[in-house]
Amino acid sequence: MKNQFVVIGLGRFGQSVTKTLIENENDVLAIDKDEQIVQEIAPQVTHAVQIDATDETALEQLGLHKFSHAIVGIGEDLQASILTTLMLKELNIAEITAKARDDHHGKVLSKIGADNIVFPERDMGDRLGNLLSSNNLIDYLELSSEYNMAEIRAPKAMDGCTLQKLNINKTYGCIIMAIKDENEEVNISPHIEDQIHQGDILTIIGKHKDIRRLQKDYREKSRPK
Repeated sequence: MKNQFVVIGLGRFGQSVTKTLIENENDVLAIDKDEQIVQEIAPQVTHAVQIDATDETALEQLGLHKFSHAIVGIGEDLQASILTTLMLKELNIAEITAKARDDHHGKVLSKIGADNIVFPERDMGDRLGNLLSSNNLIDYLELSSEYNMAEIRAPKAMDGCTLQKLNINKTYGCIIMAIKDENEEVNISPHIEDQIHQGDILTIIGKHKDIRRLQKDYREKSRPK
C-alpha cells in the first residue's frame, strides 16, 4: 500500500516536496488556495484541490484524517501556517511536517503540534555558504542540530594514505562513510587499510566544527611548501 501524503501550500518548497513524493510512488493530495497553481500541478499528483487551508470545514470534508503525513508548505503567511498546522493536529494526522520562516515561527509550530520543523531558506543559505567557503567541499547536509554530512574531494595531503594512517575518527571525531574514486566506483564502509587518492570523493559524517577543522588542517597541509 502506498503512503498517503497531503501537501498544503504549493510554493517552491511545496511543489518540490510534492514532485519528490510522486517520483517515489506515493499518493499525494496537493492543496493550495490559488486555483491556477492547483490546475498546473493537478496532472502530476493523485488529487489536487483548491481551498483555503484555514477553512476548518473545508479541511474536514477532505477526510484528511486518513492521511499518514501532512506537509505544511505555507511560509510567508504566519497566521495561515499556524492555523493550518493547529487544525491538522486536531484532525489527528499521524505526522505533521511544517515549514518555518525563522526560529520563532518554528517554536510556535512545534508547540502547537508539528512533529518536524524545516527551515528551507536558512538551510539552503547555510549549505551555499559552506559550499562557497571551500574549494574541496562538494556537498553539505545538516543531519541534525549537531551532526552534518559532507562530501569532500580528497586533497593532495591525503593522497596514498590509508584510513588507519589518517586516523580521522580519533583526531577529528569524524567518520568516513564512503569513498568514490575517479571511475565513479563507491566503496561503502571502507576498511582501515583502504587507501585514499587525491581527488577521491569522501562522504564524511561529524560535527560541523570538526568537519571545518578537518578541512582547514588538510588545506594547510596541501599547500606548496
